[in-house]
Amino acid sequence: MEWCERTGSTNEDLADRARAGARPGLVLVAEHQDTGRARFDRQWRDVPGTSTAISALVAPDPEPAQWGWLSILVGLAVREGVEACTGAAPGRVSLKWPNDVLVDGKKICGILCERVGDMAVLGWGLNLSMDESELPVPTATSLYLAHLPHGKDEVTAHVLTSLQRWFERWQRTGQLRDEFTTACDTMGRVVRLHQDVESASAGIVEGTAVGVDETGAIIIEDAAGERRAYGAGDVIHLR
Repeated sequence: MEWCERTGSTNEDLADRARAGARPGLVLVAEHQDTGRARFDRQWRDVPGTSTAISALVAPDPEPAQWGWLSILVGLAVREGVEACTGAAPGRVSLKWPNDVLVDGKKICGILCERVGDMAVLGWGLNLSMDESELPVPTATSLYLAHLPHGKDEVTAHVLTSLQRWFERWQRTGQLRDEFTTACDTMGRVVRLHQDVESASAGIVEGTAVGVDETGAIIIEDAAGERRAYGAGDVIHLR
């Protein structure tokens, strides 16, 4: 495990290390990223000293077709680790498909997992002590704003402990459908899915999120009762 105060991107750093021969199990922790990334090449923004960016290198056993579960298992680990560390009441920390962790319905953590050859980089950024003026978007929050304990070392230790447990479970089973649908606040909601993140109108699907398939893709039932799985996109909770 390695720590630094500032870097460009922990995911990119770890991918470079993997290509140079690093072995699975290496974890990089940074308190600030200058060029952090989220899904769809969006920028991950933070304020130095108010969050952590962490990336872990793993060698999955399941076939790459099952690697869509990696973001989901990281979300499960962050949720469990935050609950265990902070004592948050049941239901306060939840998941939004596919890779957001929420506290009281607001985003506290973003997740980005990437393949590097036969290994994968699991990356996440967690808002710890941001105040209102430091939030990147109004729909975000931090442990501090949620009035929860937000010590960097304690939260990091709990999340990494949970990550090892969830990763080992996925290694054995190849999927986490029951566990995720129980923890995910998206399930059972009426949602709007934007398949094309570059367009405000193209590729929009609305319906009820009824579950996930064997690869972790969300299953949406439309008004006509037809069900279809979607492997990527942005989900908005309508109610």
